[in-house]
Parts: sequence; C-alpha cells; structure tokens
Amino acid sequence: MEIKKMFDIQEELRKMPDKPGVYLMKDKKGKVIYVGKAVVLKNRVRQYFQSLSGQSSKVRAMVPLIEEFEYIVTDSELEALILECNLIKKYRPKFNVLLKDDKTYPYIKVTMNEEYPRVIMTRRIQKDGGKYFGPYTNVGAVKETIKILKKLFPMKTCNKVLPRDIGKERPCLNYYIYQCLGPCQGNVDKEEYRMVMKDICSFLAGRQDRIIKRLEEQMKAASENMEFEKAARIRDKINSIKHISEKQKVLSTSDVDQDAIAFAKDETDACIQVFFIRGGKLIGREHFIFEGMGDVEDSELIASFMKQFYSTAEFVPHEILIQTEIDEVELLQKWLSEKRGAKVNIRVPRKGDKYQLIEMVSENAQVALEQFKRRIKAEAETTGESLKELTEILGLEEVPRRIEAYDISNTGSSEMVASMVVFEDGIPNNKEYRRFRIKSQEGQNDYGSMQEVIYRRFRRAEKEKSLQTESGIIEMEKGFSKLPDVIFVDGGLGHLNAANEVLKDLGIYNIPVFGMVKDSKHRTRGLVTPDGEIELSENISVLRLVTSIQNEAHRFAIEYNKKLRKDRYKSSELDNIEGVGEKRRKALLKHFGSISRIKAAEVDELAAVEGISKSTAQKIYDYFH
Repeated sequence: MEIKKMFDIQEELRKMPDKPGVYLMKDKKGKVIYVGKAVVLKNRVRQYFQSLSGQSSKVRAMVPLIEEFEYIVTDSELEALILECNLIKKYRPKFNVLLKDDKTYPYIKVTMNEEYPRVIMTRRIQKDGGKYFGPYTNVGAVKETIKILKKLFPMKTCNKVLPRDIGKERPCLNYYIYQCLGPCQGNVDKEEYRMVMKDICSFLAGRQDRIIKRLEEQMKAASENMEFEKAARIRDKINSIKHISEKQKVLSTSDVDQDAIAFAKDETDACIQVFFIRGGKLIGREHFIFEGMGDVEDSELIASFMKQFYSTAEFVPHEILIQTEIDEVELLQKWLSEKRGAKVNIRVPRKGDKYQLIEMVSENAQVALEQFKRRIKAEAETTGESLKELTEILGLEEVPRRIEAYDISNTGSSEMVASMVVFEDGIPNNKEYRRFRIKSQEGQNDYGSMQEVIYRRFRRAEKEKSLQTESGIIEMEKGFSKLPDVIFVDGGLGHLNAANEVLKDLGIYNIPVFGMVKDSKHRTRGLVTPDGEIELSENISVLRLVTSIQNEAHRFAIEYNKKLRKDRYKSSELDNIEGVGEKRRKALLKHFGSISRIKAAEVDELAAVEGISKSTAQKIYDYFH
C-alpha cells in the first residue's frame, strides 16, 4: 500500500497511477474535505480538475478549495471500499454524505451456548453459539420485549451460575408464581428447560404458530388430566401470544431477514428511512436526516449511506431492498457478504410486494422529512422571537447574531480547563466551539482562569487579522477572527468584571459581557450586568434560551475535564511500580496532581497519601531515584 503527497496539482495529475485506490482532497490548511474511491485513480481524480460545467453543485463548491490531495493505492476495489469507509469515519469530511452518528443498535441475545440459557440485551454480535434477534431501534423496545418474554415463558432471570449453584439457595419468588421452572433447584430437566428457550427463539423469530400449536396440545392434555389450574395458565399464555402476534405488522411473505431502504428529498435536505424486517415482520425502523444534501444524486446518496451504515452494523441481513440503482452494487454485495459470512443480495424491486414495501418506506421518509422541516421552522421562529426579547431586555441596539459563552471547569489544582461555545442566530454551532487548558493558574482561581481564556481568545483574533493584512488576502471572517456580538460568562459579578477588565486592556469596548447565574438548585436564574441582576423567571422563552447556552457551555467544559482526567488515569509510569495498582495510582495523582510532583516527593510525603504504606512509598521513591 502506497501513500503519496501532492503539491503541484497539474504535475501530480500526470503521475497518477491507473490502479484502484482511495483519494483524499485537502484544503490549504491540510484538512481533508473529501474522501473518495476509484477503480482507476488516474481517471477519477482528473475529472475533478476538468470543466466544472455539468458537475454537481457539491463538486463546483469543493474544487476551488482543493489545494492538494493524497492517494492510497490498494490491491483491489474491495480493499479501496473498506479503506474509504474507514477514512470517512476518521476524517468526517465536509463534502461527503455523513451520518450524524454511527450508533450501534441493541439486540436480544438468547445464550443457547450455555447449559441453562439466559435472555439478555447486547450491542455486540459474536460467533459464540448464541441466538441474536434485532436490531431494535432503542433500548426501551428491548427492555419491553424482555419484560413480555418473562411473563410468557418460565425462564431463569437471576444471576446464579448453573449448574454450579444448583441447590445452594432457596428458589426465588418467580418459582412460586410459575414464572420460572426453578433450574436452580434441579427441579427441571436440562433439555426441558432448553425447550422453553427454543420457544423464546421461535417467538422472537416470529414463528408463534408453532408455539401456539404445542401449547394447545399441552392445554388439552392438562384438561383431560383434570389439571384445570394448569390448563387455565396455558390458555392465558396462548391468548397473550396471539394478541402480541396480531400487533406485529406483517410486511413480507419471505422468511429471510431484510432491510428496506428508501429516501425522500427536497431542494436542500434529504431523509433516508430504514425498515428492519425479520421473519417477514417489521421489528423496527429508523430515519436519518442529511442537511444540505438535497441536490446529491440519488445513487450517491444511497450508496454513501449504505457504506457508512453497514460499516458499523453488527448484523447484515440476507437481503437489502433499495429504492434506486447504484453503480457499485456488485462490489457492495461482495463486501457485505464477507461481513455477514453468507450471501447478501441487494435488490431494486420493480413490481410486486417488495416494490410496494419500498414505496411505503419512501412515504415514511417523506413524512419524517416534513416533520423535520416543520420542527426546524418552529424552532427558528421561536428562537428568533427569544433573541428579539433578549435584545430588548439587555438594551442592545441590534439583535446579537453571534453569542459566545465561557465556562471554567477544574478538579482541584489539576485539569483546569475552559470552554467556549458559540450560538449563531440562537442555534448552537459546534464547529465553532473551542476548548482551552488553563496555563497561568497554579490553583483554583476561576476569575484568573476566565481572564486567561478571554485574553487568549481575543489575542488569537488579533493575530489572525494581522496575518491576513500582511498577506494581502482579506478573507471572510472565520475562526477566531469572527468576533461575537455578545459574551456570556458562567458566573456572577466577579466573573463579569474579570472578563471586562481583559477586554478593556485589549482596547475592546464594543462587546457587552453578561454573567449567567443559577439559583440554589443549580437552575439558570438570570443574567448579571454591571448595574445588577436581570431576573428572567417572568420571560420563559428568554430563560430557556439562556439556560440552553449556559448548560451547553458547562457540558462542553465538563467533557473536556473528564477526558483529561481519564487520559491521566489511564496510563502512567506508576503502572510499572510493584504494588501500585489502579486504586493507589488514582490516589497518588489526586493527591499530588501530576507525575512530576510525585517524582519530587519524599518518602514521608508519599506515605501520607491514603492507601500508601511506608514500604510502598519507599518502592515509589526508589523507582524514580
């Protein structure tokens, strides 16, 4: 595999190999803005730098930003496809069709690989002999299904390890109310218990008819033996299974597992809907919104979605139904078949039940897209009104288009960090978020930390504008050079004064600063100005807006703080010292704050840490000296 950097685009285009591979388009900062794959790299990459007429709007917008590119030669197109998926996930380029998340879906697992199987929830599928059912679109659906299974089938729900724990304790309440056969007491034959678990598998696979038929035979036998109470319990179970079976919508006469994928688009946005069909029945559905992708070709939209969606999927069905033809269907089939470990078919139905199914999925995508549009419009209208009211309350001359909010987070004298979050037109713009590690403060000093962050932020803005002036290229404001209309700081008058003092020293007088304060229950209460506090409880819409800003600044700061703490505790030189495990390592780092201070400590100082004996302290000292 070969990686090569390009600088002179025209020169390097002449050197492009006629081999399969992946290419990465970069802007002038070296940031990857697009990842693509090609059967023949030379032909595909050249197309971008020919006439832009007839190209999509995405390509017309992207090409002027390309300053250089890299390519990676692969041995096959399939290898290129897999690499493309991984690189898109790694770089998340702005011009690729991107899923907003790559979440894993929950599954129900019946542990048939165990002597006494259990029913559990999992997000990972392993080839371990267990039976997996799903995916379910949310954890709530899994929990509800397991709850139903516990009522219908007398299965083990405790944590006892069988057969090791058989007979060690009395049976639980479930045994006495006929919701468990009591395998922990040795009251049930192992094969009889496994038959119950096979019924559960049949139920989850949608084959309830088999269960009902056998239960009816058991009910009849119990009745003939005059075991009427037992017959009544079986009758109630039959009725419950029939009721649940009727609620499951049958979408296909096929027994194979299917995913049905269709979309809806308008001028600006697109929505893709997926129906998960197992055993002919719909068990769940999910939709994905792609903002700004309304003009992407249908085939590219579907193909890009499938590559990202199935690259992280734990389960790939036997058949995938899609709405439109895609160029690389055979390649995708080969990739997904390898991932599944069995043949996968991708089909575009033209008639019959499968065509009607795709039509229904498309209609649902259209409904989801319209709901998204209505929600965005309603949020924009509500936020716009809230901004106008905020402008009046604060006495501003114009509606603030850009609001920056700052918060400080620390753990004692270590992991002192700050967050800067940005709201544009009342909506969070996380691409503009920034985080800072406090450098100038030795101990806890929120005011000093706030001053450092404000100073660094605006000094950075001055440098960026100065560089633009020197180069003679005056670009549209972006990055730190894009200044806020209003600043919010988390805290009261002290934080407000600290921020204003820095702005005054920098000669910035036109950006008002306000403090965000909370009540005794840690809920946003109001805004602090140099003249006093503005109570917001009377204006709910403005209170909601300020609360969302304050909460977002706090969340972003806390996340960075937690990340640094996790990184610090995850590994260190202390791991190499005999007698220092995770608990003692954390205690040492919490007490001293850093490895360098532990190195400088004397034996008595080390022994003063909770959980560190004199002998362990001596080992730590000896290791560093």
